Amino acid sequence: MSHQGEILQEAIKNSGISITRIVDELGITRPTIYRKFKEETIDYSFVKKVGEIINHDFSNDFTLLQQSSLPFVTNQVRNTVSPVVASRVTVVQTADSDPSRQLLLLQAKYIALLEAYNELLLKVYGPK
Repeated sequence: MSHQGEILQEAIKNSGISITRIVDELGITRPTIYRKFKEETIDYSFVKKVGEIINHDFSNDFTLLQQSSLPFVTNQVRNTVSPVVASRVTVVQTADSDPSRQLLLLQAKYIALLEAYNELLLKVYGPK
């Protein structure tokens, strides 16, 4: 079974878009993306950004087992989603009723919020 880095690498290769263009748009270096290709688990926000660049939806590429290994997704979280949260997700994503996909969408929003918070902390307090 391929790990997430290999799946990411294969999707980029099949897209026909150059690594140079991808790293430029992501604001990273070539060695960084090659290190990502070797990682077994990759942060969802990174995968999502790459997917947007190459116009590829990775939600079908990662198995449920691989999705559960993404940061911030645990079995406990999956099994304890409150009815209030579930109803909010349903209202926001009415066209998509797959609970796994809804959880991944929530995870992406949560990660984006954490990244924004970290950027704010860096602006206010500066680097460590």
